[in-house]
Amino acid sequence: MTFGIEGFDLDAFVAATLAEDMGEGGDVTSAAVIPANARFEAVMDSRDAITVCGLEIAAAFFRRMDAQATIELLVADGDRVAAGTALMRITGNARALLTAERAALNTVQHLSGIATLTAAYVDAIAGSGATLLDTRKTIPGLRRLEKYATRTGGARNHRMGLWDAAMIKDNHVAVAGGVGPAAALAKAAGIATIIVEVDRIDQIEPAIVAGATHLLLDNMAPDVLRDAVAFVDGRVPTEASGGVTLDTIGAVARTGVCYVSVGRITQSAPAADIGLDFAEL
Repeated sequence: MTFGIEGFDLDAFVAATLAEDMGEGGDVTSAAVIPANARFEAVMDSRDAITVCGLEIAAAFFRRMDAQATIELLVADGDRVAAGTALMRITGNARALLTAERAALNTVQHLSGIATLTAAYVDAIAGSGATLLDTRKTIPGLRRLEKYATRTGGARNHRMGLWDAAMIKDNHVAVAGGVGPAAALAKAAGIATIIVEVDRIDQIEPAIVAGATHLLLDNMAPDVLRDAVAFVDGRVPTEASGGVTLDTIGAVARTGVCYVSVGRITQSAPAADIGLDFAEL
């Protein structure tokens, strides 16, 4: 199976992660305890009901340590599985596979945790017409992976970085002298996508007139969001953001906004409980 994420170097990630784990001395435990030619078969399984994410990346760790390992993926990224589901079966050199175990598990646990929480938010707005967006609230160095996980859970990626759209937030507005001047400067700079954060309805018209192509309606209660959406009247897409939780996202999504962005899906997702258990050869 071919795996790829745009802008993400899987080989470099695997190499750097294993180098961090092994340091200069390597896996001293496996080297001391496991015979060099010992074989190992194990099953990776989930102890939770999860949305699976990161299996191909986990497999890459095992292949890096044992190119001859036999790896069978039993489910696919994006599958929703019950607790107790077997995800992967691996057979190979025991030392090599045990050296790769922690890096592989850490990755699939983290990404599956994000995908699972994301899927819960997606389910909570089903039928509302709104789309869930992620944010840039990611662990430094892991953005491409974490945004892959949110896509796997059913969200749409927002900006990948500072480069692919202007997002004018409160501090930009304060320095520029208002939403209108800030949006006008971004338009004059030739930026195609200009997202302007507003926290009051009276900021909407100046932002749109000056060139906003997308409005981020920040920390507005549902009744205010409805009024804001009505005032925008479809002229630009609208996005609700700020403090959205699983308990509140349904009401937010039903106000008529096009999007709801949630930082929690990357910032606060708990790792999925996934283990690798020895099986008799």
